[in-house]
Amino acid sequence: MVLDMKILVTGAAGFIGSHIVEYLVQRGDDVTVLDNLKTGKKENLAKINDKINFVNGDIRDYKLLEKLVNDTTSVFHEAALASVPQSFNMKDEYFDVNVNGTENIFKLAKEYGFKIVYASSSSVYGNPKKIPIKENDDRKPINPYAQTKLEDEYLAKKYSEIGVSVIGLRYFNVFGRRQSKEYAGVIKLFLERIKQKMSPKINGDGLQTRDFVHIDDVVRANILAMESNIKHEFFNVGTGNSISILDLANVVINASGLSLKPIHGPELSGDIRASLADTTLIRKLLNWEPKMRLDDWLTKIISEKDFQDI
Repeated sequence: MVLDMKILVTGAAGFIGSHIVEYLVQRGDDVTVLDNLKTGKKENLAKINDKINFVNGDIRDYKLLEKLVNDTTSVFHEAALASVPQSFNMKDEYFDVNVNGTENIFKLAKEYGFKIVYASSSSVYGNPKKIPIKENDDRKPINPYAQTKLEDEYLAKKYSEIGVSVIGLRYFNVFGRRQSKEYAGVIKLFLERIKQKMSPKINGDGLQTRDFVHIDDVVRANILAMESNIKHEFFNVGTGNSISILDLANVVINASGLSLKPIHGPELSGDIRASLADTTLIRKLLNWEPKMRLDDWLTKIISEKDFQDI
């Protein structure tokens, strides 16, 4: 099935949003993109800038959103403030953007009838009692950012009950090119240090585990969710495999060929010990499965001259 429709992508100049836009443009879709460029970067869209309608704006601007969606049938909603440490100091701003801004889109979907696929987060689970984590497991956020994502899920369920088609994707640890330094995951941070021939720095003992999923697989999950006949659901988007941060550091070092050893810093406050997605539901209902292996990608990236464009 090909989407023969006009599409809006919010947060389109960010890491995940820009990759979704690239995919849509490459297959010939009519794409309008919205970003306030507070954390997103216009250069993330440089290769396709002449093929999109770029709007510099905020998801809290209801009237602007209404102008953009009045003939739209699909919205990929990626716009959010997403820094866990920052969220402790900016609780009101995070709620305003992530919850009120998201509800604007849900309200407009009720009025105009478009389908939404939006970015939720594995952070809604908090510190899981057991792994792998299933979609119906307890959701107990442990930071303000995660709490806003849980509030969005409550809203999604509420609006689905009055006819809005909305699917939430609970991203686990997404990696790939173009992650911003502000919101960089551990892989980007390790690569930046390796690039300078410095040892990867680990917070704590490094035995905490994470499920890393590649950006291309995340984009595919978004597309399959939008193209599906499913009206409302939440899906884990991970690989079903995890790696400790210590092992990850050693994989990066080995791929670089440098004679280094990881160094350890203090444990981060509120850092969870284990994260691993149960991907049974997304595999079954969307016929999705991850294709990019973490070690293969790392080897490819590190082999490139000067690690360009990480």
